[in-house]
Amino acid sequence: MTFQEAVRTCFKKYALFSGRAPRSEYWWWALFVFIVLTISHVIDNFVIAPILGLPMGSIQDGAPLSSILSIALLLPNIAVAVRRLHDINRSGFWLFIVLIPILGALLLLYWNVQKSYPDKVAY
Repeated sequence: MTFQEAVRTCFKKYALFSGRAPRSEYWWWALFVFIVLTISHVIDNFVIAPILGLPMGSIQDGAPLSSILSIALLLPNIAVAVRRLHDINRSGFWLFIVLIPILGALLLLYWNVQKSYPDKVAY
């Protein structure tokens, strides 16, 4: 799966929590989100902050563009993570393991780099 295909698929399946997401789809989507949020932070800090009368590069009073994009991308992020868990034969509820500080995130990272299971159990 290419970068464009992965992003297109994740937007098509915006709030679809069933099915599978291969490693390539998940990691291309993660790269897309990282790039979009990095660019939005730069725009917030060096374009929008001066318009609002804040010093350039200021992080005071939040970042409106970054906040809006983060909220808009939250649901597809969760959906692709759940589909990725399904692809490695785990329930989507395992996503809640990230609430355990450090160890939960590391375990989720480990699962996300695993190969897909061909004999997938339907969730």
